[in-house]
Amino acid sequence: MQASALRRWGWVHKWSSLVCTLFILLLCLTGLPLIFSHEIDHLTGAEIEAPPMPEGTPRASVDQVAAEAVRAYPGLVPLYFFAEEDMPDLWYVKLDTRVDTDESQSLLIMSDARTAEVVGVPNFDEGFMSVMYRLHVDLYAGLPGKLFLGAMGLLLMVAIVSGVVLYAPFMRKLGFAEVRRERAPRTRWLDLHNLLGIVTLVWALAVGFTGVINTWADLIFKGWQADQVAALQAGNTRVLLAGDAEGVPAADGTIQTAMDRVMAAAPGMAVAMIAYPGTLRATPEHVAVILSGDTPLTSRLTQALLVDPVSGEVLEASARPWYVTALQLSEPLHFGDYGGLPLKVLWALLDILTIVVLGSGLYLWLKRGATEARS
Repeated sequence: MQASALRRWGWVHKWSSLVCTLFILLLCLTGLPLIFSHEIDHLTGAEIEAPPMPEGTPRASVDQVAAEAVRAYPGLVPLYFFAEEDMPDLWYVKLDTRVDTDESQSLLIMSDARTAEVVGVPNFDEGFMSVMYRLHVDLYAGLPGKLFLGAMGLLLMVAIVSGVVLYAPFMRKLGFAEVRRERAPRTRWLDLHNLLGIVTLVWALAVGFTGVINTWADLIFKGWQADQVAALQAGNTRVLLAGDAEGVPAADGTIQTAMDRVMAAAPGMAVAMIAYPGTLRATPEHVAVILSGDTPLTSRLTQALLVDPVSGEVLEASARPWYVTALQLSEPLHFGDYGGLPLKVLWALLDILTIVVLGSGLYLWLKRGATEARS
């Protein structure tokens, strides 16, 4: 590579790194405890558990659960029900003042799926883990904060790619993974910076890119909702279960019956989420039931079916768009929460190495500036 091209790549690497380094450092530091959020909640006693009951205790209808939630928090209405595979006897219920809010001030509670009673409020909005989460997700600035962090993530991608371009000509002078320990501290840190940068290259690219996609989640779901509504208006729908289908509960306007009809139309799937009409993940007239499969991949790639709670017709308005698939795959990959504790530990170690890479890069720039100032 010619010297002029190297200088240009060096300029790109320096300034893309400098602009984003402090923010990426913040994301790495706040992301470290978030990797172990479930374990931390369990150890600190903040994790809410369902009370013990005999096996086979029947479940309450989701309408009963919603009614109890509204009774406990008057003035709010339900937006979503969420289910987690490892907590089958609990529902997460999200509430807000109306269904078409931006959900920034919504309340998330946990209800017993068998008794419909509210069993607690997850400690997501206070305490250390809440601060870590908000700093990591949006800097306490809502959607603008998310998009800003997404822009910093894109700069990180530029910094990584330009660093790889510069690494090859630099390493021609050294052996593989060589750190010149006999040289000055700045040289030793330069070698270590390059070595750890290459070691964490693939991980940093994967986590950085998936983090960028996650910052676009609100826009992605709004786009998906618009696609679903447009498909319904154009008649581009596939009817999976007619309103007068036999052998399934007749539509009666309840959410529970709507969910039962969806399960009849898609046997072998599990309910991951129920979205009320008018929310971001549904349409103004339909309940959206988000289903997941029973394999490691299909449990992440959810399928959304729409059901009219009045007519009972179950529809697949449009296939899952590629950008929604990208989001669904990026969420677990970003935090490494799909492979159990060993993968989380690996994610944490790579996160720490990335912190060293970022910190050493900042140190190298400051030392070079000090050297130039003295000369």
